[in-house]
Amino acid sequence: MARSNFTPGSFLIRLLFAAVLVLVTYNPIDPWSFYHWAIEPFLNRPGDFTILKGIASIALLIAWGVFLGATYKAIGMIGTVLLATLFGLGIWWFIDVGLISLDKPDTLTWLILVALIALLSVGISWSHLRRRLTGQVDVDDPDT
Repeated sequence: MARSNFTPGSFLIRLLFAAVLVLVTYNPIDPWSFYHWAIEPFLNRPGDFTILKGIASIALLIAWGVFLGATYKAIGMIGTVLLATLFGLGIWWFIDVGLISLDKPDTLTWLILVALIALLSVGISWSHLRRRLTGQVDVDDPDT
C-alpha cells in the first residue's frame, strides 16, 4: 500500500485555499469581496454587470463546486451538518463564557466565515485524514 504524503503542510495549503475562496466570495471589508464588487452593485443597478464579473462568477461557482463536492463526498450531509453544528456550538460557548464579545457588528460574521473555512478545510482533507487515522482508503465508485 502506498504511504500517504498528507502532512500538516498539506492541510495548511487546503486551509489557505478554503480561506481565499470564502473571503474572496464575501467578507465584511468593503469592497474587498466578490459580493461587494459584483453582486451588491448588480442589485442596485442591474445594467452594471460586466463580462469580467460574469467570468469571475463562473470561476467562483467552479471553485465552490470543487470544495462543496469534495466535502460532500468525504463526510456526507450528516457529517457536514454535525461539523457545522459543532463549530456553531463552539462559537456559542466562546460567547457564553465571555471569550468573544459581540460588541462589534462584524464579529459574528467573521466567526461564521472562519467556521466555514474550517468546515471546507476538513471536508476537502477528510479522506487523507481518515486514511492517516484509520488506515482505510476512500475511493470513488467508477462509472460503469
